[in-house]
Amino acid sequence: MRRKISKKKVVSVLLAAAMTTGMMAGCGNGGGNDDGGNSGGSNSGAAAGTENVGNQTGGGDSADGRPTYRVVTVRYTDAWPIDFLESGVMAELEEKYGINIEWEVYYSSDWQEQKSLLLASGDLPDAFFGSVCLKASDLTQNRESFIDLKEYVNEETMPNFMRAIEQNPQLLAACTERDGSILSLPKELPLRPEVAGYSGFINQEWLDNLNLKMPTNYQELEEVLTAFVTQDADGDGDPSNEIGITGYQAANRLSFDLWQILGGYAGTYVSRQDNYMGLNANSEPVFVPVEQNYFEAVKWMRGLWEKGIIDPEYFTQDNSMQTAKLQAETGSQVGMIYGWTADAVLGLNAKQFSVLEALESYDGKHYVENATTNIDIGNRELVITNKCQNPEKLLAWADGFYDDLVSLQTYYGSVSEGCITDNGDGTYTVNVPTDGSSLDTSAWSNSFRDFGPKYMSADFQSKVVLPEDQGDGVKLALDAVNGKYVTEDTNVALPILHYTAEEEERLTTLGTDIYTYVESMYAHWVSEGGIEEEWDSYLDRLDQMGLPELLEIQKTAYAAYLEALK
Repeated sequence: MRRKISKKKVVSVLLAAAMTTGMMAGCGNGGGNDDGGNSGGSNSGAAAGTENVGNQTGGGDSADGRPTYRVVTVRYTDAWPIDFLESGVMAELEEKYGINIEWEVYYSSDWQEQKSLLLASGDLPDAFFGSVCLKASDLTQNRESFIDLKEYVNEETMPNFMRAIEQNPQLLAACTERDGSILSLPKELPLRPEVAGYSGFINQEWLDNLNLKMPTNYQELEEVLTAFVTQDADGDGDPSNEIGITGYQAANRLSFDLWQILGGYAGTYVSRQDNYMGLNANSEPVFVPVEQNYFEAVKWMRGLWEKGIIDPEYFTQDNSMQTAKLQAETGSQVGMIYGWTADAVLGLNAKQFSVLEALESYDGKHYVENATTNIDIGNRELVITNKCQNPEKLLAWADGFYDDLVSLQTYYGSVSEGCITDNGDGTYTVNVPTDGSSLDTSAWSNSFRDFGPKYMSADFQSKVVLPEDQGDGVKLALDAVNGKYVTEDTNVALPILHYTAEEEERLTTLGTDIYTYVESMYAHWVSEGGIEEEWDSYLDRLDQMGLPELLEIQKTAYAAYLEALK
């Protein structure tokens, strides 16, 4: 379902009359118009449809003689406004490059179904914007629908992008397919911490109540958590209602834990692709759930379970149940958590917690995740289809997103709308929203945030001033605690890899059963025990399920990535 509407106006397909300003996260701090493109408020109830923002012509040349491109993008929720697409820096880019963009906005709730219909029908847009739109398998399985961008990657058409890949060749490697073609444009997220993964946070209030010191290794952590669950750490008179560590049921619970508590203990973090792969100390791809350090980590987790430290509902509760425990109005019921920042998972209870310095593992090392090649760099941020009549002009527009100041605005919101202040001396201040919302909410409401082509040079990033008490400023401040542990051998997650169509098919076939099996065995070993007796048969079973072939495919793809860097 598609509805075309006039420029500068956002209408919900289902509930146009329900538009409100209550969910709006405006900027309005100096440097621009307070109403800007956000004066229309946010959208309510559009999650089942699409919205078109822009010219009614759709494709070809518009009445003003400028070419019009139909571009699909996806938003996580209809609570986020989309009128920024037609104002601020987005309007400025269209004007600068002499094109019109007809945005077609979908929402995550029904995007998979809508995407399948688009790809199957042949009614393709000119481009897909943002990696949330298409998976890597969508490109390999529909290869004929997308054009190779390689011939346009040159100084004439894309000077900003050429500067970016010269400064960071990993960007080019991330978007180079196995056959040497380029089917999408990449991104590198700016203003990111050295310790790129989740940090540990411990309940400082409970430490103080029990007169305990901050743990420095995993043995001390175990002792502290044991005290939390046996000594009435919250002081309410009931020594049995405290939880040491909690989690929630997820299809990839093990994958979550390998990013967090198991990664630090075992010294091997998995990649962000839910494939359980990591790099060992020799920078070799490994399937983490068969490594000896994984064996040791699971034994340690079993010990925590036996001591009552791990929430009995760890593998069964849903995310809302976990959140209720973390963000309880009377104070968090949990002693230790992992998260991007404390407030991201604890809400108002974040004040109870202190960041946990990277613990000394059983091998004497302190492990932190510095997998910037996997977390900060991405691809599929712009994919152009074979329906596009003049891809060169659209790519010239896309190249504008790799400008330093444009990237800053597509991450936090526009200067002209008050989201960022140009200080006039080459520096820029990211403003806290004036409506009481968080900067994180404001960024997602007034920009593409993590999605879309972007790159900011290190020199430019040093000139950006962030609020210290929320959002990215808080995360960057955590580097003061654990940044010292970032070394060459802590970058232990695989980068983005590319596969052939045949490899994609085999990985899906093999991975479906293998991943389900390792997840079920992890839950079994933590909650019921038996890893020592069952380890050898577990390894044999994985071999029979085709793990050697899966691992060989990953090694081949990694070797191709390294070759692309040369």
